[in-house]
Amino acid sequence: MIRDTSGQDRVLAPPPASPRRRQLMIGGGIAAAVLLALTVPTLGRWLGSGQSVSGERLRTAEVRRGTLVRDVAVQGRMVAAVSPTLYAPAAGTVKLKVQAGDVIKQGQALAEIDSPELRSKLVQEQSTLASLQAEASRAALDAQLARSTAQKLLDQAEIDRTAALRDLERSQRGFDGGAVSSIEVARAQDSLKKADIGLSHAQRDYGLQDRGAGLDTRNKHLLAQRQQALVAELQRQVDELNIRSPVDGVVGTVSITDRTVVPLNQPLLVVVDLRELEVELPVPESYADDLRLGMGAEISYGGQTYAGKLRSVSPEVVNGQVMARVRFADAQPDGKRPTGLRQNQRVSTRVLIEEKPNVLMVQRGPFLDTGGGRIAYVMDGDTAVKRAITTGASSLSDVEVLSGLQTGDRVVISDTTAFNGADQVLVND
Repeated sequence: MIRDTSGQDRVLAPPPASPRRRQLMIGGGIAAAVLLALTVPTLGRWLGSGQSVSGERLRTAEVRRGTLVRDVAVQGRMVAAVSPTLYAPAAGTVKLKVQAGDVIKQGQALAEIDSPELRSKLVQEQSTLASLQAEASRAALDAQLARSTAQKLLDQAEIDRTAALRDLERSQRGFDGGAVSSIEVARAQDSLKKADIGLSHAQRDYGLQDRGAGLDTRNKHLLAQRQQALVAELQRQVDELNIRSPVDGVVGTVSITDRTVVPLNQPLLVVVDLRELEVELPVPESYADDLRLGMGAEISYGGQTYAGKLRSVSPEVVNGQVMARVRFADAQPDGKRPTGLRQNQRVSTRVLIEEKPNVLMVQRGPFLDTGGGRIAYVMDGDTAVKRAITTGASSLSDVEVLSGLQTGDRVVISDTTAFNGADQVLVND
């Protein structure tokens, strides 16, 4: 019986190692070590990152220092600061003398309204005025006659008193000489008293006649003056039947056609003074509180930029916008105002709200809306690291950084919704 095979086993010596195989093994070990050294950091970052996104979908910007210019840029339209609308002063038939686009001068006749009714009324009132003026002249003549008659009676009363006084003196001398009785003296005294009473009444009548004649004359003259004012007003209305331009400029919109019968106060045409142009801006409501009168502005037209100033801001919000007006500044780059502009023409306008020098800022992007202006992702190699930040004032292109970032940091400014709020995000090439 065979108990085991130990008696048949024997130890074999290993074959001698080949030098080439040993070199390959050593080289493989070194390569594996190098690969492991390179992979471990990346693997660590990958394991530490909660998300992984493609770098082609991200935009980054560098944090820098500079001057932050707060502004608002909108498309405005040219409007004339002086663009009066002319209305029909009376009902009638309109005869146009100009067309839209014609260059006109101040005082030039633009249209004429034929209003027979108004002209006839003027002639009637002129006739009434002539009649009242004649009555006023007649009243003045009657007043002179009344005064003359009263003066005549007053003079007669004075003569009668003088005669009565002389009779009394003669009777008194006769009575003193014994030639005249006392009855004659008494009769002379009564005649003097009668003459005094007549003189007193004549004086009172003269004053009353003078006042009465003056009142009647004044009343007639006032009626004539009232009629004169009415005639002057009608004459003004007739003169305004010739529609004249109040300013130098061009004819804008013509609201009626030639030989059209129009009612009173019908809009006829618009006159545009292109020497005083302004830009009307629909500014977003969010910027309304920042606008102040006199703020600087830039108006871009025809490849050139002109300086302007904010002239007015509407107190009313319409459809989320506030209407503002910018006026060209007196000093233009070429010393002249821009030419070739038209009413309602579109121009680019930029209102300069504020300038903040030497501030830390970064380019604006969707990341402000995603993080609410409190979170930003800063690139650290191929990893985006989440940071808490504080932002301040913003312009159309940049935003002020108050804390959380430093000069030279590269910030992801694109939408960071895909990061899902992870602390670290691996950015793949």
